[in-house]
Amino acid sequence: MAKHVKMMVLDRCPHCRRAFELMDDLQKKHPEYSAVEVEVIEESREPQKTEGYDYWYVPTFFVEDVKIHEGVPSREAVEAVFLKALS
Repeated sequence: MAKHVKMMVLDRCPHCRRAFELMDDLQKKHPEYSAVEVEVIEESREPQKTEGYDYWYVPTFFVEDVKIHEGVPSREAVEAVFLKALS
């Protein structure tokens, strides 16, 4: 079973949109990544869900509450989130 993933985002963030595109692309190429459930938290709508998490930039990914990536996403960074969640 995959580990819990939280993704902190903002609706108007272009880097967040890019992260979603990368996630979709990686899931198409690696169907096993679809087993990873990502809880998306829009920080301006759900600020209480971001309390206690140390980050400055979005998107930020946490796997089991450990920060794996923060800021401008790359294919490698997003894939690292999936791999960590499945390890």
